[in-house]
Amino acid sequence: MYIAMNHFRVDPSKTAEFEEAWRTRESFLAEVPGFRSFALLRGAEEEGARLYASHTVWQDEASFRAWTESEAFRKAHAQGGKTAKSLLGPPRFVGWQAVLY
Repeated sequence: MYIAMNHFRVDPSKTAEFEEAWRTRESFLAEVPGFRSFALLRGAEEEGARLYASHTVWQDEASFRAWTESEAFRKAHAQGGKTAKSLLGPPRFVGWQAVLY
């Protein structure tokens, strides 16, 4: 199992817009081989930013990597402008290999 997470620092006054953009976007993930699940996580507010993470679970890292090169990935990320104005900097990607599951 592989978990892919993007960490976001969001302007606290724009969290409603950020969450709505995620709620209404088309992810195209259901059509991708190896995709298991998605969650948007809201964290604490620190240093003037509300923390969020997008969390996707994949069968394996190869499935995730194949998605990043797919048409589904391009279509999903073409909608990124909806969240960009809420961010306090670029997202930070972290990939995780499951050790115990």
